[in-house]
Formats: sequence, structure tokens, C-alpha cells
Amino acid sequence: MSAVSQCPEHVLLPQSNMVRMRSSIPGLGRVMVFLAAALASASLAVPGSWGEEGVQYGQLGSDVTLSCAGAPAGSPVQWRRAGAAALPEGSAIQQGALVLPSASLASMGTYSCHGEDGGLLHAVSLRLGHLPGVPFVSCRASDYENFSCSWTSSVETFLPTRYITTYRKKSLTGEEKRRNKNGHVGLCLQDPSRPGTCTVHRSEFWSSYRMNITEVNPLGFSYRLLDVTMQAIIKPDPPEGLVVEPIPLAPRRLHVSWKYPSSWPKEPHFQLRFRLQYRPVIHRSWSVVETVNLSEVITDAFAGLEHVVQVSAKDFLDAGNWSEWSAEARATPVRDLATTASEETTTEARLESLAEEPSQAPNPEPINRSDPLEKMAVLVSLGIFAFFVLAAVLIITIFIWLRMRKHGKDKTKPNFLVAATHLKALPKAQIL
Repeated sequence: MSAVSQCPEHVLLPQSNMVRMRSSIPGLGRVMVFLAAALASASLAVPGSWGEEGVQYGQLGSDVTLSCAGAPAGSPVQWRRAGAAALPEGSAIQQGALVLPSASLASMGTYSCHGEDGGLLHAVSLRLGHLPGVPFVSCRASDYENFSCSWTSSVETFLPTRYITTYRKKSLTGEEKRRNKNGHVGLCLQDPSRPGTCTVHRSEFWSSYRMNITEVNPLGFSYRLLDVTMQAIIKPDPPEGLVVEPIPLAPRRLHVSWKYPSSWPKEPHFQLRFRLQYRPVIHRSWSVVETVNLSEVITDAFAGLEHVVQVSAKDFLDAGNWSEWSAEARATPVRDLATTASEETTTEARLESLAEEPSQAPNPEPINRSDPLEKMAVLVSLGIFAFFVLAAVLIITIFIWLRMRKHGKDKTKPNFLVAATHLKALPKAQIL
């Protein structure tokens, strides 16, 4: 067995690694790290806790020593490798132990040591791998009462791996501080049916949490600290029960209804708002409508075309993120009966006229495919343009005429004033 599995005092990482880890841990998070280290140590110290008895774990690229348990001290021993004629290149026997320098994946296998008479003394299965890496962790809350965290390993260790998941509440009340100066530390519960996830139950909306996800394997452990705020990680599940129905006698309308996700709290102060997207099946672009209701009427659907509809949800106060889109629902708006009857009648009439008309020689004149409505629109546009031109000319003419008239009055006014002044200056005798 290796030093890791034989001696509890060698279970933890080397002291240099421990010092490096401690130096990067904030003071408030040390309790969680020490708890994880204690749990990791306990799991590593339990015999056979990492697999079948007789298995030794080693680190790839490092020297591995296999001890011959049961061999008398100082007695010569022989080492053999199952399925191979010789031991790995570079291996050596030192004081009855087999040393494999810079062990690689090719060094793995079952080894056995034998006495001088060839009798079996001990057998061990060697498995090699890497130390755990810092796991990737993300957390999400589908409601305001619980949240879950999921993780993946950042290193392929080739070894059995376990995870220790704990949390500490960061924002404490006065009573909580008096009860526990280090804060409340609890277990994020793992569900065997959902590997790679854990859940914190009865979480508080206004509280912050520090998560500690520790990855442990027979060689050591590594951890990730993550601060979690409920407002930032809230993401509802998609709405349920989406139903889309055509509206009778309304050729461009569809009625859409849905329900709150079953995971969302039923209290009235936890509200959601919704986002509805829809499009005809033959189109690629979506139309989007937001609402706070549990139903909506689409008023611009295309009559006679099948439409696909989806809905998503978000916290009413805009906290967190939108949910994933719900499963698709489809429906086709009704066709306008009058338009449909008119189209059918027109089509039948055209078919009958084509059937009754005799075939004619090709007409050498080019076919005029212009639409009468298009011609009418052009004429109306030209008429409106001519009206505005005439109105502008008339306004300019009136303005010029008014200016000229005013100018004429200004010329006659000074002559009249001069004459009046002259008469006033004459002596009265002359006037008589």
C-alpha cells in the first residue's frame, strides 16, 4: 500500500501545498476550508474507502514505491508483474520494496512480491493519476426558497473522486453571531440521482452565502470558494402548460395561455413577468411580446399559416435571468370565410373561362402585366404633386402682389403730408 493509504499522518497534501492554500484563503472562509480538509482526511484514512483492498494509488510522473508486506526484514524478495515478462524499465528493488521512477500510465498493473522459494508474499494493484484541480462551479436558484450548485472537474485525474460541499451564511443576525462567531456552516446536500449537484434548502432571499466545493481523490484535494447572492442567481424554470388556440372569426389572432412553473413559490409577493415569442413555421425571425398576465392574444398572425409559440419567465422585479424557453406549442389561425369563398369563386371562374376559350396564335405584342391599381396609385400621386405645385405658385403670386401694393402706398403717403404742411404754413390772408 502507498504512504497515502497506509499512514493517516500522510493523508493530507504536502505542507508546502497547504501553506500555499492557506495564504489565498480569506479569513472568513477558513472555517469552511478546514472543515473540508477534515472531512477529506477522514475519508482518506478509512481503509478501503477508495476501492477494493489491495489497490495502491500513485501520482503520474513521480516515483512510486511498492512495499512487500509480510516479507521478513532483510530477506531477499522477487518482484513480478502480472502479464509481463519483465518489470518496467528503470525499476529497482531497494530493501525489499520496488521503486518505479517517473511512473507513467504504462506502469499501471498488478505487482506481486515473492520469497526465495517463489512463494507469494504480497500482491498490489497500482493505479496512477493526478491531484485534483480546482473545480468549475456555478449556482442557480429556480425559486426564492432553495438554490443549487453544480460543478465539473477541471482535471482528468484517472482516479476515483468525491466532493465535499459546504456553505457558510455571510450576512448574520446579532443572534446568529452570538451563537456562532465563525458563522453558520452547513452541508450543501448532494442527491445521488443527480451527480455533480448539491442543494441548499430554506435559503434566505436577502442573505449571501459562501460556497465551498472541495474535490477529493486518494492523492489530495482542491477546492473552489464562490460567493452567492440570491438576487443574482435567480432563474425560474420555464412556464408550463402552454396552450395556443385559434380564435373563431378572427383570421389573424391566436389565444395563448400558460401557467407558473410548478417549482415557483405560490405566495402572491413572488411574481413573474413573461416573454412570448412566436413566428410562422415557414419564417425564421421571431416576434416578441412581454406581459405580466398568464395569457395573451396575438393580433398580427398570418391567416392560414401554422405558427410556433414559446414563453419564458423572469422575476417581476427584474432580478436574475430569464428562464429557458418553454416547449413549443403550435396552432393555425382560421382563414377569413368571405375571402376564402371569394378566392375559390374567382379561381373556379378563371378555370372555366380558360376551358371555354379556344386556343389562339401567340400574340407578338409584349404582354402588359401592369396592375390597374398600380396605375391608379401613380395617377393619384401625380395629381397630389401637381396640386401642391399650383398651391405654392398661387401663394408666391399673392405674396408678391401684397408687397407691390404696400410699396405703392408708401410712395403716395409722403406727397400728401408735404402738401398738408405747405397749406398750414401759408398766411391766412393769402388763403382768404
